[in-house]
Amino acid sequence: MLRASSFPPPAAADRGGIGLALLSAAASGTLGLWGKLALTLQLSTPALLSWRFGLTSVLLFALGFGRLSLRLRAELLVLSALYAASTVLFFLALARISAGTAALLVYVAPAFVILYGALAGVRPTRGQGGALLCTLAGLGVVVGLPGAGDGDSAGLLLGGASGALYGGYLYASGRLARTASPLTVTAHVSLVCAATFVVLGGVTAQLAVPHHPAQWGVILAMLLIPTLVALPALSEAVRRIGPARVSLLTTTDPLWAALFALLFLGEDVHLTQVVGGALILAGAAFAQRSPATTAPESSGQP
Repeated sequence: MLRASSFPPPAAADRGGIGLALLSAAASGTLGLWGKLALTLQLSTPALLSWRFGLTSVLLFALGFGRLSLRLRAELLVLSALYAASTVLFFLALARISAGTAALLVYVAPAFVILYGALAGVRPTRGQGGALLCTLAGLGVVVGLPGAGDGDSAGLLLGGASGALYGGYLYASGRLARTASPLTVTAHVSLVCAATFVVLGGVTAQLAVPHHPAQWGVILAMLLIPTLVALPALSEAVRRIGPARVSLLTTTDPLWAALFALLFLGEDVHLTQVVGGALILAGAAFAQRSPATTAPESSGQP
């Protein structure tokens, strides 16, 4: 049984958790900006992600966030493997199906979080069910539903598996939230991701040392914003309000991406993005009215 002192007061936990989840989604929404800049600077994706996660892990381990018992370290490495595998499967899916469909499948993660909770004995509330339907409808409008070019069954399976693993990462991180700090989780996630992309970059001969200050600037921006801000904020949000509510809030990521693309890249905003965004926000807001508390949801206890 969990002690009440292990968690902040409910009202403060809700406000802080919601804010942190939205902060994580907004920080992650900048990935498209850095990705496009990296392409213009001829920095490959494996090289970019290897340096991003590698430098993050070196920094956090040097600051002492890797000091753990062997058992907890093993659990965090398994958790990190879920995140890394989800990322790899997403990129594999992109090679076979459209970017919109791949994104839609990844953002089905809230459904998997609720499913995993139900299998563990945590009954989903009506609010969560309604919020999930509303959010998925909004995502379908924003990123687009599968089209004629999305008939590749292997691509659809890879995208769905990516969403399932990301949902598993969110759910499992809730179970570890009481024993590992957000920066400790980020250190291990970064370590596993760095190793994964170094291997992928080596296999595809795409690893390289950046030679231009602008390339290092993009790497450092990705290290700071979508990594050192987004990942710890996500972990702390899960600790405060639970993985199901957080997973629904993080579906606002495409909205932040569209906003940043409008502000910094001059891309147009279409009516479908506005309508879909309204549905996503409505679903995320509706989910926060759930009476469920963080402790039982995160721990898997009835």
